[in-house]
Amino acid sequence: MALYLYQAFAKDGKKITGTIDAPTLQSAKEQLSKQGIYPISVTLSSPEASLAWWKRLFSPKITAKEKILFTRQLVVLLKSGVPLLQALELLIEQFEGNLRTMLVNIKDEVKEGISFADALKKYPKVFDNIYVQLVRAGEASGKLEVILERLTAYLERRAQIRKRVRSALTGPIIQLIVAVIVISILLIFVVPSMAENFASSGKELPTTTKILLGISSLFTKYLWIVALALILGIVAYRWWRSTPSGARMIDTIKLKLPIIGYFTRTNAIVQFCYTLGMLLEGGVNLAESLDIVVNIIDNRILADALREARDKIIKQGKIAQYLKQTNLFPPIAIYLISTGEQSGQLDQMLLTVAKNYEEDLGEYADSLSAKIGPALLIVMAVIVGFIVISLMLPMIQQAAFTEE
Repeated sequence: MALYLYQAFAKDGKKITGTIDAPTLQSAKEQLSKQGIYPISVTLSSPEASLAWWKRLFSPKITAKEKILFTRQLVVLLKSGVPLLQALELLIEQFEGNLRTMLVNIKDEVKEGISFADALKKYPKVFDNIYVQLVRAGEASGKLEVILERLTAYLERRAQIRKRVRSALTGPIIQLIVAVIVISILLIFVVPSMAENFASSGKELPTTTKILLGISSLFTKYLWIVALALILGIVAYRWWRSTPSGARMIDTIKLKLPIIGYFTRTNAIVQFCYTLGMLLEGGVNLAESLDIVVNIIDNRILADALREARDKIIKQGKIAQYLKQTNLFPPIAIYLISTGEQSGQLDQMLLTVAKNYEEDLGEYADSLSAKIGPALLIVMAVIVGFIVISLMLPMIQQAAFTEE
């Protein structure tokens, strides 16, 4: 059974809306007619729409791991000769929650005669444009299980590289949080108590101690102002980032920053080559493949450069030549793409380029983690050392004065 949303006219002529459970769209219309309700439109409800707002708020989202598991199991069933509709029915029993509800709706759509790709397209938050287009290409070529197998490998690699980058940055982030907490405790609680002792002595304080007391005073007396300014700054930044000009400026800055620029460019190369390679391998024509690819690049500056190259490629067909003009792809990548273009194995060469740069990205993330950790420890040691020395100098001076 699936849930359908309807708009209809009641017996008294009033326009009403509601939901109805039915195995198929036609069955839902027939049930409404039997109730004396004349439907205007009947549409399949999404899993989120079928829940109350407060349930949607706390309802767990469908994870990338669940999507990969669904795709992998679907490949196994299709390769075993199980028809698509029956495979979906079997998979419904394997999942729970939103994914189960979504699969029920997709199965009903396919049963109604809608293509699998069009059924998936109604859930863009789960199945992105790449996924849908590859499934569409697989259905058109009759190689759906082959395409889904390649897609599973792609999703697994993408999840793995994200996990690798995230784990590489977890240690430094924890160190940074600990450092901020320790320094805040020293400035807000320890330094003010020591300042009272310094004031009662009446001695001239060292310059470093004066600087420390000034910073501590700023935190203790104007903490709410600092916090408010920080909050307003974050809100203003998020608003500016949401504007077209702000988003483009941030994307431009990302490309110019040493470490972030490398991640941005390399990730764009991996996205472009993997997606274009899979689409071409799946039978999608070059023009449509390029349209899809340029819309998945996160950075607007790079996306514009690739969009300009796409227009030239579609007109003249010289892929490597116009990709080189973007100044995004390294010479070795251009050489490999050109070789694939000339040999008629462009799709395989694109996948090779993507794999190579994906490995480079992972190795760079690992080395970066190894460098950031010690660097943060040194910075933390310097700051804490400055605080300790600034607190100890007046005591040392006082002890020396007492001995004299």
